[in-house]
Amino acid sequence: MKIAAVQIDVCYGEPDKNFPRVEEKITEAAAQGANIVVLPEMWNTGYDLARLEEIADVEGKRTKELFTRLSKELGIHIIGGSVSTRKGNEFFNTMYVVNKHGEIISSYDKAHLFKLMDEHHYLQQGNQLHVFSLDNVQMGGVICYDIRFPEWLRKHVLEGANLLFVPAQWPAARIDHWRILLQARAIENQCFVIGVNRVGEDPNNTFNGQSMVIAPWGEVIWIGENKETIGIIDLQLQEVEEVRKRIPVFQDRREDLYK
Repeated sequence: MKIAAVQIDVCYGEPDKNFPRVEEKITEAAAQGANIVVLPEMWNTGYDLARLEEIADVEGKRTKELFTRLSKELGIHIIGGSVSTRKGNEFFNTMYVVNKHGEIISSYDKAHLFKLMDEHHYLQQGNQLHVFSLDNVQMGGVICYDIRFPEWLRKHVLEGANLLFVPAQWPAARIDHWRILLQARAIENQCFVIGVNRVGEDPNNTFNGQSMVIAPWGEVIWIGENKETIGIIDLQLQEVEEVRKRIPVFQDRREDLYK
């Protein structure tokens, strides 16, 4: 399974610039042989939250149209990072997953809102687990701040996820936390973790990429630098089962102590 981690800059509050840019990068990733393309968080608008009424994707229509068209044309699965969406009179930070046949197989609204970037003032939190299947492989998808809640990611793995996707807009000021948390989530859950961060700046933050792909044993098998890039990573999915046999963490859990 070849994963394309698409680490890009995001134009603040300008979806009309971001949509064609994302289309270009998805097409480029497919041309490099990717089976699955993964995007960063809030790529359509960035964190221009005060203008969501003007710029959020209403019912995700524009995003879904783009993904369904490209997935069919290019024969790829898309883990759509996340976009700002408007549903009725409420706003969300939403991930869409589209398979290579152009079918929207799942969506997820960010469960843990990040107060330091004012999400709680503008967005509604999601309440649903996000486990889905592509090519008969169970996967899970969460968004950015969610990784600070290990019990939330563990719940996805207990429901069968062997890969966890984490799109983000994680600021450079806390990038050490990003790297350590992603690696810890991979080790403790004995699964692949694919974190895709953005680069560039907005009026309040600088973002320096450091997107990562981490194997179930904890090895960092790819890391992006502080620039736009597409990382193509060939995952050996049998490693999940091999690592879980080596140290049977899930067999040794004491669930009676955790309630």
